[in-house]
Amino acid sequence: MIRIAADWLVTAADRPPLADHGLIVDGGSVAAVGPNADLAVSHPGVESVRGGVVAPGFVDTHMHLYGVLAHGIPLATAPTGFWSFLDDFWWPKVEDALDHEMIATATEWVCAELLASGVTTFYDILEAPFAIPDALLVQKEVVERMGNRGILSFEATERAGNGVVGLDENVRLIEACRGTGGLVSGMMSYHTTFTCSEAFIHEAFDRAADLDVLCHAHVNEGVHEPDWCLEHLGMRTFEFYERIGVASDRFLASQCVQLSESERRIVVDSGVRCAHMPLSNCEVGGGIAPVPELVGAGVTMGLGTDGYITDFFEVMRGAFLIHKARLTDPTVLPAHAVFGMATEKGANALGLEMVGRLEPGWAADLQILTGDVPTPIRDHNLFDQIVLWRNRSHVTDVMVAGEWRVRNGNVLDFDRERVRARVGEQAERMWAKT
Repeated sequence: MIRIAADWLVTAADRPPLADHGLIVDGGSVAAVGPNADLAVSHPGVESVRGGVVAPGFVDTHMHLYGVLAHGIPLATAPTGFWSFLDDFWWPKVEDALDHEMIATATEWVCAELLASGVTTFYDILEAPFAIPDALLVQKEVVERMGNRGILSFEATERAGNGVVGLDENVRLIEACRGTGGLVSGMMSYHTTFTCSEAFIHEAFDRAADLDVLCHAHVNEGVHEPDWCLEHLGMRTFEFYERIGVASDRFLASQCVQLSESERRIVVDSGVRCAHMPLSNCEVGGGIAPVPELVGAGVTMGLGTDGYITDFFEVMRGAFLIHKARLTDPTVLPAHAVFGMATEKGANALGLEMVGRLEPGWAADLQILTGDVPTPIRDHNLFDQIVLWRNRSHVTDVMVAGEWRVRNGNVLDFDRERVRARVGEQAERMWAKT
């Protein structure tokens, strides 16, 4: 049992922060929340920790752990658009070159980077068609050792000629995690409409239903997919998904950048869950997703790094700022709403229960931040202080399921320099393949 006393306690995005409050962690969950003085009296002799700001850990709803190996990759010519990004760069030079050793090394490094950034939960989509079978089991072993709460999936695709093997990879991981009581679980995933047939998409959703998990896909990351659907299917992407009967709350759709009014209605009415990547959408030139409109209509929306920039504070800032500029309205997506997408809403998008709040019975997934901002912290401004003026360097401690994973800014049981060197070696191996 541990007592954590905070100058300020953030229990949830929809609750005012509490001054001079703390919590009791017992096992993997929060046992009690209250004023520090009361908890000290009610739990005498319990190990105690003091922190500036204690808040729920972040939930990264869309990540590609292997993406770190592409940082700085040599390119003779830069991609000229979204299709060029995939066909000339990402597929041949990154995804198709991956093997188990590369995947394991990248997973270890990024798991540590996420923890150091206050991210306690993530959903990863592995895209490595020539590294299966068993690539997900390689990841599982690393994530379990690092102590993250992770949901893993393989992005099955028919473009490489082994799509069913990708679906099998997901099934094998999901079944391997069942009944273990561990922090790692699985999800079904496939790529897009333009790399997967209607029959293949149905098979992915059917397998997900049989296993009682969500099914994930990238949707309309740029204009390419909706244009492709119009040309080849006679309708836009979500119109197609509605027609074939898979648009539902069992569907986790990532990106959702280029949406027509009809597609927005389908997302809202069908209960499709969404993950928003504000920074990577800019990087690939995909556009800016209509997130305020979707959130305002009740869509369950989380935030993701996309394996691009893992400092989750930067992702929150991107979401906080970019939509105000797009809509020329400084009132959209206030800081507390963005913080909610980064925590409980993200957990909801992934189908996780009792994750994303610090209340009795909820998972003891938390981060401790320094509170040394130059202006006074008050309950009315703490979310703004966190979203706008904190970054990963201000994260001092991180706990996942009641276990410390970061202490005094250091990721536990992690040799940073050794793994950094291995990442460099594996990146060189991947680059040499292309």
